[in-house]
Order: sequence, then structure tokens, then C-alpha cells
Amino acid sequence: MKRIGLYLFTQDCRVQDNDALYLLASSVDTLICLYCVAPQTRYDKQFSQTTASEAQKGYLKSTLQGLQNSLAQLGQTLNVEYGDRRGVIADYISRFEITHVASSIPVAYNESHMWQWLKSTFSHVNFQTANNSQIYYRTQLPFDLAELPKSFSSFRKFIERDAQCERTETIPQRPCFHLPPPPCLMQFKLPKYLINTQNNDYYGGEENAQKHLRGYFNSDAASGYKQTRNALHGNHFSTLFSPYLAHGALSPQQVLRALNEYENQHGSNESTYWIYFELLWREYFHWYSQLHQSALFKFTGITNTKPLTSFYPQRFAAWCNGNTPEPLINALINELNKTGWISNRGRQIIASYLVNELQVDWRYGAAYFEQRLIDYDVASNWGNWQYIAGVGADTKGGRHFNIQKQVRLYDPDGEYTRQWSPTKTQSTSRNLAEYTDMTGWPNEQSRSL
Repeated sequence: MKRIGLYLFTQDCRVQDNDALYLLASSVDTLICLYCVAPQTRYDKQFSQTTASEAQKGYLKSTLQGLQNSLAQLGQTLNVEYGDRRGVIADYISRFEITHVASSIPVAYNESHMWQWLKSTFSHVNFQTANNSQIYYRTQLPFDLAELPKSFSSFRKFIERDAQCERTETIPQRPCFHLPPPPCLMQFKLPKYLINTQNNDYYGGEENAQKHLRGYFNSDAASGYKQTRNALHGNHFSTLFSPYLAHGALSPQQVLRALNEYENQHGSNESTYWIYFELLWREYFHWYSQLHQSALFKFTGITNTKPLTSFYPQRFAAWCNGNTPEPLINALINELNKTGWISNRGRQIIASYLVNELQVDWRYGAAYFEQRLIDYDVASNWGNWQYIAGVGADTKGGRHFNIQKQVRLYDPDGEYTRQWSPTKTQSTSRNLAEYTDMTGWPNEQSRSL
């Protein structure tokens, strides 16, 4: 009997250092490679549909074109479908008489449940997963997942002291030189959803990821990363690995290998360690998502604590449109809306502003980031928003950033704000009283939005 494989690309859009793809390719005679573009469905019905921005769709388009280029070099092609993932995958399994299905280990709630549904529905099919997006396997953690520390600091200490795989002992990359052919003539074609999109600021794909990785570590930026990581803009102030990691055009193991090589050649310091530190934050939130599942999207978070916030449509609309009383907030939102990316410090500032100054339900901000970020990662995004709102992995009960202090520290000469300021024709609200009536509730104009 001919073994026909189906590989489901998710957050692992690369051919190299892809263990799940490698293992499937060695088990089947023919292979179909599939990427499914579908609306993200949150557990909470209130956020059941999110619409991607043009910048986000443009970045995804370049990522998929890059993946197609990598597959074509090995005699394969990428099938891209737009629609309900569960239905599309089920159709492929039935139509092509698939015998083997493989994917990266699912991290998020919906993906995990879809995978379990596929396994129970198609019990005759061999399902395989491998770790393509995290540093560690569950068996390498120094604790059971149910005992995941409640704070990142505790997690980091456990990992650095007791993890079964040291950072300097990263698994060697397993190169992929061959893939089985598709079972029939197939042709790469993007769905209409993506055809006319473009991101002129950032480009995805495996080749671009490797080029960026080499360029970053060929510079001396890593040796000063801790001093620049909180900046809002600049040359090499950020590693900019996050978009590639989020789509899986780059693996965390590939970053660690490059980091280790850099340290061997140039020496290690607090800054090079901080790159690993940031990767550990990402790692923590991936395990956090797997443990807490649907609680990642709940108003009360994992702490069952109700924040003192509500939903004010006009305030939220002003925040989304960069039309608040604060020029720095407006500038950050404008960069996000145009390019799909802003600095880590910028994200914390505008998240704190939405939750603490505008007193808007944090989930609306998280859902908006889901629509806009080219490096959107379900675990990191919703985990970080819970952290800011005080309902997640923060023993201090949330983070409140003083906007004027942030301006003095990170944009003292106003250069960033001028670069990303609203157009002169865009009106800017002057105070929060404009958003509400005398009782503090949204005014009539607000309620009509």
C-alpha cells in the first residue's frame, strides 16, 4: 500500500531544521504540503473573528512565497487554502487518501483541539508531531507541566539550573536534502485573500530569515543588545527575530546556534545572555499557553481576578486610530498600523495606556494586536497582555507605565514621535472627558460607534 503523507505547516514555515517534516518525509512515498489560511477563532465568542491588516497579510504572503521557494528546490510545492482549517484538512485527508499526517506540536487552545479532533475522526491515519517551535521538549523540563512556575523569574531559574538540555548543547541541525514528490500534479497558488497584499517594510520567508540571522551576528549588535533593547527605533536596536520566529521561518534552535557561535568568537557578556533571556520569555509563554488553554483568553486570566476595566468604544477607537491625547501613544499606534511591528518597549507602553489610562478591557487590545502584528504569536501575545493587565504571570499584579517618564527615557528629543506622528489633518482628542458623559460612561457619540 502506498503511503501518502500530508504535512500541515503552521508556525514552522521552513524546510530546514524542521523535525516534523523530516520525520514524515522518511515515512511516506508521496507527500502533500499544506498551509491553511483561516480566521483565528478565539475561545471567547466576543473575539470569534479577527481581520488581518494589509501589513500582516503582506508579510504572510512573502513568508509563504519564501516557503514555496524552499520546497521547490526539493521538488515539492506548497498548497495554500483559505477557509476553515478543520474542514480543509479533513477534505484533503479524504480526497487524497492520506495515510500519514504530521505537524509541529500545537501550542494554542484551538489548534490543540483541532488536532485531537482530527486524530479521533480519522483513527486509521498515522498522526505525528515534533517540536519545531520551542527550545525544549516537555520531557526536558525540570517539572511537570501542571507545576509550571507562576512567574517567568521562577521558570528561568528552574531552566538554568535543572533543565536536561543546556543552552550551549543545542541539538545539531538536521539538514533536509530530499522530499518525496506530491502524489499528483500540484501548483503553488495564493488565495485571493493574499494576492494583492504587500508589506513594504518587512519581508518574510526562510531565505530572508537566514540572511537576517547572518547579518545580525556578523555585526557587533549582540554585544550591546541589553543597552539597546528598550529603544523605540534605531539601527540594530532590536534583533528583529520575532517575525521570523512567529511564522517559523526561523527556529529558536537556529538562533541559539548562531548565538553560541558568536559567543565562541567574540566572547559572551550580559547582552548576549539577554538574547537567550528573551527567547526564554517566549518559551515560557508557549508552555503557559499549553497549560492554561482557554484561560489565556478570559477576562479574569489565570488568576480569576477581575480588572477594574470595561469597554469604552470611543476610547478604544481613539487608541486604535492613534488619536489619543498622548503624542507618543499615537506615534506607536501609527507605526503598528502601517508596518505591523513596533518595539517591545512600545508594545508595553501602549498596552499599559489602554488598560490603565483608558481603562479598556485588555482583551480588546490583545485582539487588535492579533489583527496587526506581523510577529503575532498566540501564546506570547495573550500571555503578555495578561501580564500587563495583572491577570497573568506577574506577581506584582500588572504593569503601569508613566507615559511622561517613558517619553523622557526613550524619546527625549521627540525624534520617534515626529517620525510617526499623525497627519496634520487628523484631529487629536485632548482629554479623556471627551470620551464619556458626566457619569463616566461612554457618551452618545461613543455608544453609536
